[in-house]
Amino acid sequence: MKVTGRFAPSPSGRIHLGNILCCLLAWLSVRQQEGHMVLRIEDLDTARCPQRYARQMMEDLHWLGLDWDEGPEVGGSNGPYFQSQRTDRYQAALEQLEAQGLVYPCFCTRAELHAASAPHREDGQVIYPGTCRKLSAAQIAERSLRRAPALRLRVPEEEIGFTDGHLGAVRENLARACGDFLLRRSDGMFAYQLAVVVDDAAMGITEVVRGADLLDSTPRQLYLYRLLDLTPPSFCHVPLLLAPDGRRLSKRDADAGLEVLQGRMSAQAVLGKLAYLAGFHPSAEPASAWELLEEFDWDKVPRSDIRLPEHFFEI
Repeated sequence: MKVTGRFAPSPSGRIHLGNILCCLLAWLSVRQQEGHMVLRIEDLDTARCPQRYARQMMEDLHWLGLDWDEGPEVGGSNGPYFQSQRTDRYQAALEQLEAQGLVYPCFCTRAELHAASAPHREDGQVIYPGTCRKLSAAQIAERSLRRAPALRLRVPEEEIGFTDGHLGAVRENLARACGDFLLRRSDGMFAYQLAVVVDDAAMGITEVVRGADLLDSTPRQLYLYRLLDLTPPSFCHVPLLLAPDGRRLSKRDADAGLEVLQGRMSAQAVLGKLAYLAGFHPSAEPASAWELLEEFDWDKVPRSDIRLPEHFFEI
């Protein structure tokens, strides 16, 4: 079977170095296997992801020399390629889960979920305690008069495991790690976990390369693949690129954004430096994406997060 990978950026601003590294590794992995690359724009939150950011992101990928075989501007048989235009598919999947008796309304507010008394993981994420899991029909009707509910998926007291292509064996008990998780928010927006599963399956994605910050999402997604009777892809989670002080990079870090870097250096210079930090380019010298293809080796990519050296991208 031909490998099919994807870029799936969320266009809430200009891409930064961490986004570029992840896109580069995904592209190299697919191209090295002579596979097929899909671009999907994850713009479920249309208020945060206006069309102009999506257009800019595609221009940035072109500038970097990273292409795709299917998606916006290119077309293909699996469109549309904007999640905001695919909500009918998410609704159908939601109804399939509802028919299995696994979905229930949740009226908890954000403040209630993040209260000090609520169970939290070590990283600060909330573990949903099942507050609304056993509401009666009368309680649901009464609360619905005051607040539109979110929809949650019941999870089992069960370990779900997989072998990550880069990080090895991963196991997680959903009930203890996250609890019943969201499928649709109270404002009607579908949750990432549901949308990404539906879209990757529909687009025939066989390999997902993404940041290690999404590693703990994978067991939830594998559970959804099982419930929806869909075939999951293989997963490969890559190290995060951190600021020199150890902070995670974000689109708010203007100094690591492409709009600043483009004024200082060529696309080949950016890629060469990133590939050097990622362990498979012997120096920080400039190189095109196609030149890096000959050097790329998963075994050389670090398994722990990469901290940017001070002023490394200003040289």
